[in-house]
Amino acid sequence: MSRTRRPALWAFIGLAVVVALFPFYWMLRTSVAPADEVFFDGLSFLPQNPTFTGYARAWTQGNLGQAMGVGVVVTVSILALQLLTVVPAAFVLAKHRRRWTGKAFAFVLLCLLVPSQVTMIPLFIGLNQAGLADTLAALILPFSTSVLGIFMIRQQMMAIPDALMEAAAMDGLGPVRTLLGVAVPMARPGIAAFSVYSIFVHWNDYMWPLLVARSPQISTPPLALAIFQDAATGFDYGALAAGATLVTLPIVLLFLVAQKQFVRGMSGTEVTG
Repeated sequence: MSRTRRPALWAFIGLAVVVALFPFYWMLRTSVAPADEVFFDGLSFLPQNPTFTGYARAWTQGNLGQAMGVGVVVTVSILALQLLTVVPAAFVLAKHRRRWTGKAFAFVLLCLLVPSQVTMIPLFIGLNQAGLADTLAALILPFSTSVLGIFMIRQQMMAIPDALMEAAAMDGLGPVRTLLGVAVPMARPGIAAFSVYSIFVHWNDYMWPLLVARSPQISTPPLALAIFQDAATGFDYGALAAGATLVTLPIVLLFLVAQKQFVRGMSGTEVTG
């Protein structure tokens, strides 16, 4: 790259970073701003009288501590069930080629085209008739598998050399031991990428919990924050931004810890020994 283009490239990257991070800065600013400084005239990068009362209101009035506990239980349970289903399915579709595996994979691709909103009402009716509405099971069971997870991990496992599978078979390893001892360690980036994606989606999910969670005891973090969005009494922007900061922080930390595996897994081709 020429010396004249390099400064322009860095300037563009810097501008992109500023644009991407600005909403997070504004969320943090609003979370510590008094009510009379949320909206202002002119230019103000920081509030003149910062306060942390918004965090106290988010934690107590929104019962955010309990909601985040429910969110952890729901998110971890969903991820555990998904890994138990998508990893074996991906392994079969990637390394156990039969006449029916092509049709099965085509069905997986077809399911990827179906928006989740299409199945919400039938799922809700079925759970309601089964007596599971307004329970943790209703928040968890509909997401016990993921066609996107099958696709992502299958693509990762396709890059595992067939010679390794043959060597494992010659060593007397059965399908389960081959899956756990060979395929899973080598497809770790893809599994990590899907895990981060799954946690992000279900930790922030609002529509499905709004539909099935009627009791405050099983409110997830997005539902807990909704208490500060009352059009009749007015929006509490400080508490809303403070709660959003607390809810966002675990996801940001998770991504920072797993970003290397996430980027490698999203490539869909690299495997590790």
